[in-house]
Amino acid sequence: NDDGIHMAEHPPNRALLIAGPTASGKSALALRLARERNGVIINADALQVYGELRNLTARPTAVEERLAPHRLYGHVSGRESYSVGRWLHDARRELEAAWAAGLLPIVVGGTGLFFKALEQGLAEVPSIPPMVREAWRKFAGDLLAELTRRDPEGARLLQPNDRQRLIRALEVLEGTGQPLRHWQRQAEKPLAGVEVERHFFDVPREELY
Repeated sequence: NDDGIHMAEHPPNRALLIAGPTASGKSALALRLARERNGVIINADALQVYGELRNLTARPTAVEERLAPHRLYGHVSGRESYSVGRWLHDARRELEAAWAAGLLPIVVGGTGLFFKALEQGLAEVPSIPPMVREAWRKFAGDLLAELTRRDPEGARLLQPNDRQRLIRALEVLEGTGQPLRHWQRQAEKPLAGVEVERHFFDVPREELY
C-alpha cells in the first residue's frame, strides 16, 4: 500500500486427506493427527455414514469418537438412500465449519468416489427425461459411433467398450443439449485453493486379511 506497509496475506485453508481400505490403520492415524494438530475428523466412507452399521464397517468406537471431534459418522438411517451428492453437500458444510472454527479438517475413508468428488467436484447435471434415459439403455446399435457423430470430442475421451459411460454421455447430450463435460466444468470444487496434504494406505491384502 501507499505507506509501504504490506499486510500479511490470510493463510490458506488447509485440509488433510487419508484414504485406504478397511483395517489399514487410517482411522488410528486420523485420530492421532486430530489430537496433535487440533483437527476434526470427517468421514468419507460410504458405509460408515449409517448409524446401524458401526461394527460391520469398522467405524471408530464411541471411546475414540470422544477423543477428537468426528463428523458424518452414523448420521444417516440405514433405511435412507445416501448418495455421493448428499455426502459432498454434507462434507462441504463440515469443511466450512472446521475452517470457521480454526480447526484442521481431516477427511478419512475408503470410498474413492467421495474423494474424487471432493477434489474434482460433482457435476450438477439437470435431470434426464425418463424416456431419453430408457431409450439409450435399450439401444442395441454402436454407441461409440452415435457419440462420435454427435460429439466427436467427447467420444475421443471414452473407450469403445465402456458402455455405461457411453450411454451416460449420450443421454446427457440428448437430455440437456450440452455434453457432460460442460456440466463437469460447472462443478464446484470444495478444495479449490485449499492447501491439501494427502496420505494413502496401500496395505498388502494378506496383511488386511
